[in-house]
Amino acid sequence: MALLLGIDTGGTYTDAVLLDEDTDEVVAKAKALTTRPDLSIGIAGAVDAVVKGNSDTAKDIAMVSLSTTLATNALVEGQGGKIALILIGFDEAEFRKAGLPDAVGDDLVLFVAGGHSHSGAEKAALDKKRLKQGLDQLPAGLTGVAIASKFATRNPAHEIAARAMVRDLLGIPVTCSHELSKALGGPKRALTAVLNARLIGLIDRLIAATEAHLAARGIAARLMVVRGDGALISADVARERPIETILSGPAASIAGAQWLSGEGTALVSDIGGTTTDICVLKNGVPLIDPQGAKVGPYRTMVEAVAMRTFGLGGDSEVHVSGGLDAALTLGPRRVMPVSLLAKDNPDLVHRTLDRALSLDAVPEDAGRFVVPQWKTPPEGLDPREAAVVDRLADGPLAYSEAVRSRVEGPALTRLIRRGHVMAVGVTPSDASHVLGKTANWDKGAAEKALTLLARQRIGSGDRLAKDASSAAQMIIDQLTKQTSWALLETAFAEEGWEDTATLARHSLVEAGLRHHSNITKLSAGLALPVIGLGASAHAYYGAVAEALSCAAVLPEHGGVANAIGAVVGQVSVYAEGTITSGGEGAFLIHVEGGPRQFNTRNEAFDVLRQSLNLDATARAATAGADDIRLSEVIDIKEAEIESQTMFIEATMRVTARGRPRIAR
Repeated sequence: MALLLGIDTGGTYTDAVLLDEDTDEVVAKAKALTTRPDLSIGIAGAVDAVVKGNSDTAKDIAMVSLSTTLATNALVEGQGGKIALILIGFDEAEFRKAGLPDAVGDDLVLFVAGGHSHSGAEKAALDKKRLKQGLDQLPAGLTGVAIASKFATRNPAHEIAARAMVRDLLGIPVTCSHELSKALGGPKRALTAVLNARLIGLIDRLIAATEAHLAARGIAARLMVVRGDGALISADVARERPIETILSGPAASIAGAQWLSGEGTALVSDIGGTTTDICVLKNGVPLIDPQGAKVGPYRTMVEAVAMRTFGLGGDSEVHVSGGLDAALTLGPRRVMPVSLLAKDNPDLVHRTLDRALSLDAVPEDAGRFVVPQWKTPPEGLDPREAAVVDRLADGPLAYSEAVRSRVEGPALTRLIRRGHVMAVGVTPSDASHVLGKTANWDKGAAEKALTLLARQRIGSGDRLAKDASSAAQMIIDQLTKQTSWALLETAFAEEGWEDTATLARHSLVEAGLRHHSNITKLSAGLALPVIGLGASAHAYYGAVAEALSCAAVLPEHGGVANAIGAVVGQVSVYAEGTITSGGEGAFLIHVEGGPRQFNTRNEAFDVLRQSLNLDATARAATAGADDIRLSEVIDIKEAEIESQTMFIEATMRVTARGRPRIAR
């Protein structure tokens, strides 16, 4: 018997499932809390729960596949490592495009002369002296460097030379933009490289923790990782290109949803701790986003399922509006639920909450805590950040104990954004505990935190709610509303409507959802079923389906759909190259070694095809694929000039696919 072990590490839970390859039956499944900063604890808990210490079971595991939402969550929440961006041949105006300034934030950008032209010819020499000066001045504590050179997809020579210098001088991970995409669009490629560099440390820690525990349990099977398009890649590739794992968890959930439900056409909605990920399933297959994966505010050049990701989950932060009416909003930031913190730190949480409850006026920071997320203190901190870190050296604190002045608030925000600190506050998960929908953590702490929330004064001077239960129901109702908006927005976008976010919230749509009937008669809803996935889907999606007048499909194993989807995919890798016109009778192919010129179009195509076939086959074999199949797609651009067809350029992609090699 060959067993397949699927693992999904999400923002809140790490899931594991054992699947019998021969019978397609779920043999065992388990959940454990995702543990930061030491992810190995949560992974070990989930894996051990399904293996149950049985050495024979461990030996029968023929493949392990990992999916994760950690990269997606980090981008949605604006977290990640401290990096530097090297721009070669770009100016300040180009840097301000494609959302680059927001992605870079307060990290350093180094402008260096160099770059190539559209044909791949060197436009300016790489200024190695300026580059070395800039590298010598980089701050301490960097976790990665991103490099983007102008027209590097036509000639990557300057990116490769800069990469060698960075590695020699700094010895830290380097991301080159040409390695992530062969498409034009320098600022967008640079953005993708920046995000990849930010994620390297996060994904490396995840993979290392997984491999270490598998080895400790005697599981010798190959480790695969789910890519954002649902295909499997080797762990080594995922370490180098963690950006390809954005939407990994959602992609796996779609595969799991189809496998579990048998539905051909539906809306798949996967609610996690941080995000809700929604995709349209058509004839059993999700669509690939032609514009590149969009996560939070960033549009990348990463190929992934056409998934819409919303900053809404069971652990979304609850905000109280400042208006006259009692109103809440949820997300997009994830915070640790108060009830979860209280599970392991009951004295701190209950003492702090009891003190706040004894006061007549609710303090602004009541019910808020902060938790350190490091094994060793982070480096490269400014004095205010260092002061907050020092106070957190012994463990979690109430917010008021960690931040002792207003000027330290932004310092804490920066630490949270970089993933060094986790904020704690009231969430829908706490509300679910108060209402009895879930019972995993400390209900008493949730009730106290919700009581404090209910006592907050709104713009009219009234309290937000009369008690904890009323406040909890407000939160769940808001979750239902925002989930409905997300589903409608996805449906409207699929149908080609414009300004879908506004349309989903339009008063006429809201009236239609209520089936308004007076002088006018309005009706709205979804015509497709919603497949609800995630540990909390059963608690929330009945109300969502009722609000949208559609069927809710809640699979038995929907809580571990991501882990199931992780082991039902296949390896799929591709190699891509471009042919451009170098003038009459000249055809240039652009590959890793730089441009090569040929006299005939057919010769250029043949050489490029041969090169890409070898490259794709080698990558697939390295990734562990058996029975490799090649497919080719060519996109040719031509123009009619004076009744003559003129060749402009062509892009060739060779894809190699195969099932992962199963050890027996």
